[in-house]
Amino acid sequence: MARLPLLVLLGAFFCACAAAAVVGSSSPLLPAANWKTMRDSYARKSEFRTVNRKTLGSCMNPSPYLAITVSTGGPLLLPDEAFLNVTVSGVLRPDRSHWIAMITPSNSSVSGCPLSGANYIQTGDLVNLTLLCHYPVKAQLLRTDAGYMGCKNSECQKRGASGACEVRTCAASLSFHVINFRTDVEFVLFSGGFLTPCLVTRSGPLRFANPAKPLHGHLSSTDSNATSMRLTWVSGDSRPQQVRYGGGKSATSVATTFTQDDMCSIPVLPSPAKDFGWHDPGYIHSAVMTGLQPSLSYTYRYGSDAVGWSDTIKFRTPPAGGSGEVSFVIFGDMGKAPLDPSVEHYIQPGSTSVAKAVATEIEAGKVDSIFHIGDISYATGFLVEWDFFLHLITPLASQVSYMTAIGNHERDYAGSGSVYPTPDSGGECGVAYESYFRMPASKDKPWYSIEQGSVHFIVMSTEHEWSEKSEQYKWMEEDLSSVDRSRTPWVIFIGHRPMYSSNIGVLPDVDPVFVVSVEPLLLKHKVDLVFFGHVHNYERTCAVYQGKCKGMPKKDAEGIDTYDNSNYAGPVHAIVGAGGFVLDRFPEITLGSWSLSRIAEFGYARVHATKTDILVQFVNSTTMAVRDQFKIVKGAR
Repeated sequence: MARLPLLVLLGAFFCACAAAAVVGSSSPLLPAANWKTMRDSYARKSEFRTVNRKTLGSCMNPSPYLAITVSTGGPLLLPDEAFLNVTVSGVLRPDRSHWIAMITPSNSSVSGCPLSGANYIQTGDLVNLTLLCHYPVKAQLLRTDAGYMGCKNSECQKRGASGACEVRTCAASLSFHVINFRTDVEFVLFSGGFLTPCLVTRSGPLRFANPAKPLHGHLSSTDSNATSMRLTWVSGDSRPQQVRYGGGKSATSVATTFTQDDMCSIPVLPSPAKDFGWHDPGYIHSAVMTGLQPSLSYTYRYGSDAVGWSDTIKFRTPPAGGSGEVSFVIFGDMGKAPLDPSVEHYIQPGSTSVAKAVATEIEAGKVDSIFHIGDISYATGFLVEWDFFLHLITPLASQVSYMTAIGNHERDYAGSGSVYPTPDSGGECGVAYESYFRMPASKDKPWYSIEQGSVHFIVMSTEHEWSEKSEQYKWMEEDLSSVDRSRTPWVIFIGHRPMYSSNIGVLPDVDPVFVVSVEPLLLKHKVDLVFFGHVHNYERTCAVYQGKCKGMPKKDAEGIDTYDNSNYAGPVHAIVGAGGFVLDRFPEITLGSWSLSRIAEFGYARVHATKTDILVQFVNSTTMAVRDQFKIVKGAR
């Protein structure tokens, strides 16, 4: 195939984006930006992520003593979770550029690439050499072992006639956290650093003891009665499995999956999901437990005799809609982070502290439900990372209802029908998200409402069309019009992209067309409280409409900011996008008088709602200290 200039190919990609914006969106076109700015803004890729698209050099004179040994601390077959001790020995001369990658599956091409010449050009690499074609799940520099460069761990390989050592080699030992993602694993040693890697040697494949094991069970609500709960889990086996619960009841699963053909891409620039980021997701099982009672605890386990069973897990149903009260946790933009010193293509450093803190809240009995409002795993086309995210949230989502909203990093891609034609989903286009998190919504229409306790929750998709003539807008209008305030006196509106933010980014965080289209619905239907994510911090407003404060809080007897909605003025907005992604710092100057509280710390909102008041507390996930709190109160309507 004839080679096209790089700028032509990249230009074609962004022309496709612009075309999608004209056809499928009511929003104005995004401002022009060069490739580096777009890349850094949307993906914030590390140097490691570019390894996949760099040429392989030649490793000269490798040591004949080189070896990679992997210790599992137990049987040869890998368990469902382990910290592997990986030792590289026999190195004649330690170098800062030496690194090791964890590859899955083991038959992935790491020394040559079958892609055409045009694929080299798309990456900006003009040299006609083979590429590292498959995404390394994790990587570590050997100098992560502090003794490596100084050869603190040495071994004599050859002694002379006098007994003196003539050839001494060095070693490095590294710890890799691995979970059961079904496909086998291999460790591969490279030289040349992350940007110019060349393959040195490989460990040989390691296999999981039970690749079909049912794992990562997580719950979600199916309706407002709280008499049924959906359980979703992952397995390497497609045959129906069961969830057994409630002292003798059972439900049979339906297994689904998705393939590389389901991922989005454009011809001139294959997406990660369609190309080097693909990983087989196995089978996603889902079963609905029925005959439950609201606000009660049950136990369950899932699996089958053929593939094994999970541990027995205790869970609690949420309160039914219309009952007295509900307590929930809400955050956005969580993702995951490695539990070892590895580098990955996308790391959300606050995710582990948030997951740990919310688990503590659940253990204390303070949580009926969790709402994760967009930017869920940040896999963005590197599909194996969904397994690591599910592993992270399992201690939370297996015990209480885990409700979600879709974000740009789950849905957006050029030509896919998303409102914003950015490459943020890496080609997933919502397929992976909807497979793992089945909300009470229709396929690729991920908006829904649900009631718990005294609250009517309405969850929209900011990534699907929301203009006044759209299907979603009509649904929002109908849903908000149907709320029975005697049953659920509070209405909480949830989405991903915000209407108000003080953050100043490379690209605008607030779409003014979205605000003009949807904000009037909030005022018309007297929405009390609005939660958004997308911006990676916490911010709270006055009761605001069209950029102006319509109502201000007053301090109550405990000194807590309190909004009195007995005489409704407008909704209070709160951004809770501090769930894990690198924090967005606030500017020195506050740009809007509507902004009352701004905190750039990792954390989540803890919310308790009764029939007469709502208490919202933003909790720092490291210290678990309350960093901001406010109330909304009102009398009978």
